Amino acid sequence: MKKYTVGIVFGLLLLSSPSSLFSQDVIPDRPSPPRLVNDFAGFLSREDAVHLENKLVEFNTQTSTQITIVTMNDLSGYAISDFAFRLGEKWGVGQEGFDNGIVILIKPKTSSEKGDVFIATGYGLEGAVPDAVAKRIVEAEILPAFRKNNFLEGLDNSVEILFELTRGEYSPDEYMKESGDPAAEIGIGFFIFLMIMISVISRMRRNRHYAPGHSLPFWTALFLAGSGGRSHSGSFGKFSSGGGSFGGFGGGGFGGFGGGSFGGGGAGGSW
Repeated sequence: MKKYTVGIVFGLLLLSSPSSLFSQDVIPDRPSPPRLVNDFAGFLSREDAVHLENKLVEFNTQTSTQITIVTMNDLSGYAISDFAFRLGEKWGVGQEGFDNGIVILIKPKTSSEKGDVFIATGYGLEGAVPDAVAKRIVEAEILPAFRKNNFLEGLDNSVEILFELTRGEYSPDEYMKESGDPAAEIGIGFFIFLMIMISVISRMRRNRHYAPGHSLPFWTALFLAGSGGRSHSGSFGKFSSGGGSFGGFGGGGFGGFGGGSFGGGGAGGSW
């Protein structure tokens, strides 16, 4: 009788905590043959996937830093951040001892659910790509393009920025400064416009001989104020389509992931 009781209790424990006992089953196994772009959700066209794969393989060959793009239709109840960290750990994205891996995880938008994207950084890259920078890349580079269904553009621009940051071509602070804050830029532009309007109206009231021809400086100033903002990409993340040659994966001979680890760094967003 005691044996049956123990069996029943064990069975109830299995049913009550499936996430802890079977959590690894929902994370896909390492791709075979190894690939850096793993579009399980069918989110990208074949040509776009090949373009990104060739680009990421070349970067891995040059630097040993591994950036993988993964799309999943179902995260099995996990938060996208948790899923990205677990996937990075299970696959070993990055090099062992250097932990120089990045996972860009995408859960595509559906008719009933918003789309989600998350950039998870390995231990060794948390200084080069801190959480605030990962958040800015998502919000300024990926999401605006995704909202227009320009999926390749968003990913291409974002990986270019990650290339430059992880190479040390510029610092996180420099990227934050150059990429700009959309809300701040709009606020500054409106403030400048308001100041110009007040100045022009005051001048008109003081000058009784004001004529329509005198309005040129106002419109010139208005034009300059309107053109004062800059694209979020600026010199960062230059988009160029067609960089990869269509014909299948493996153009650079990616040898596989190297055993990197993840500690919870990164950021994401939704569209």
